[in-house]
Amino acid sequence: MTNREWLIGNVRLVTGLDGDGERPGWIWLKDGRIEATGGVGDPVPPGAGGAERIDGGGGWVLPGFIDVHVHGGAGSDFMEPDAGKWEAIARFHARHGTTGLLATTVTAAKEDIDAVLETASRCVRDGFGRPAARLLGVHLEGPFINPAKKGAQNPDAIVPPRPDWLASWTDRFPGLIRIVTLAPEMEGALAFVEQLAAGGIIPSCGHTDAAWHVIRRAADRGLRHAVHTFNAMRPLHHREPGTLGAVLTDDRIAAEVIADGEHVHPAAIGLLVRAKGKDRVILITDAISAAGMPDGDYELGGLPVVMRDGTARLHDGTLAGSTLTMIGAFRFMVREVGVSVADASRMASGNPARQLGIDHETGLLVPGHRADVLLVDRELNLLRVWIGGTPLEETGA
Repeated sequence: MTNREWLIGNVRLVTGLDGDGERPGWIWLKDGRIEATGGVGDPVPPGAGGAERIDGGGGWVLPGFIDVHVHGGAGSDFMEPDAGKWEAIARFHARHGTTGLLATTVTAAKEDIDAVLETASRCVRDGFGRPAARLLGVHLEGPFINPAKKGAQNPDAIVPPRPDWLASWTDRFPGLIRIVTLAPEMEGALAFVEQLAAGGIIPSCGHTDAAWHVIRRAADRGLRHAVHTFNAMRPLHHREPGTLGAVLTDDRIAAEVIADGEHVHPAAIGLLVRAKGKDRVILITDAISAAGMPDGDYELGGLPVVMRDGTARLHDGTLAGSTLTMIGAFRFMVREVGVSVADASRMASGNPARQLGIDHETGLLVPGHRADVLLVDRELNLLRVWIGGTPLEETGA
């Protein structure tokens, strides 16, 4: 029988709580939950006597990462309505520290999105057969975007906002869609933002050429999120601050960033952190099927992609998602951008949990929360992962 208790000591705890950076101590996991935490001088509760003891070697214990923007990995894509392939994606990312994720679509025909939502509904209901990152819902990236900023999205499937599609999806799959990314400058988009917000779905700007004032108006209607900040959006200009200027300066909007050094320069990420603060930046992977795979030919939303030296591009040179993992993004933020381990953890765990409204159960190391927990050594190598108290095999990621 698998041990259901672990006592992890000789670690630095990063709880994610406000005002709490990191502190030496221990954590007790029991029956899928965080049972207790303590400092160096705090006695271990007598009830922990049956727990498996782990010496953390002076490393960190972190909340599990939550990836709100991920398309695939391990050779599979969430646009493939196949639960077995989805499990392979979720297991791959779990081995790299992701304990919860949103299956993210690309711009596609309605019938293809229908099939994704049907698969997602089954996977949320039934879970996966083996330990894997938990599916928290769906992020629709498109098809309601601006063709001028399509990036690696299929232009043939771009359409204006469709309130009738959204009503159909939410009727069939209540609560499943968590984020919808759209271009707020397109006809009917501002009313669509209101419809999303009223339905409890996070409206997000992305693949957009919106001017500063349009993003501000959209935020007045309920816009609260920006996908892969800097990428596929109108840049900052000193006389027209553009989409980027609005995202940087509006505290209502949380900003995703792909921290891989390919999509955004470390100095620009540092600027983002200074502008938004540690609480409004969200690390994502934007990973595609090529993540974890060798260089070669792949697809993204039906578009051919070539991966060379770990970077995926369309044939015209456009970046096509990434091959990033969350532990890789976390390390990049600490090593290259220069944020603290506690702040990088917040951007990878606590902030996305708060954005999704699930911080009452995960994203923090708090007694009673799900035991979605990572053990990372002093060199920021990922050693162990627990998802809802279930351990994955040692990762070495």
